[in-house]
Amino acid sequence: MELILILKILFIVGALVALYAVLRNLDIIKIILVYFKDLILRK
Repeated sequence: MELILILKILFIVGALVALYAVLRNLDIIKIILVYFKDLILRK
């Protein structure tokens, strides 16, 4: 039972860290998406 609780806590912490990383890098992700869009549209 304790193992499941620990895994849930780790999962929640991991999800929060991932969300924070995505929010921090949102502008970088937008630049990458625009770059890929330009590559596709040029062909």
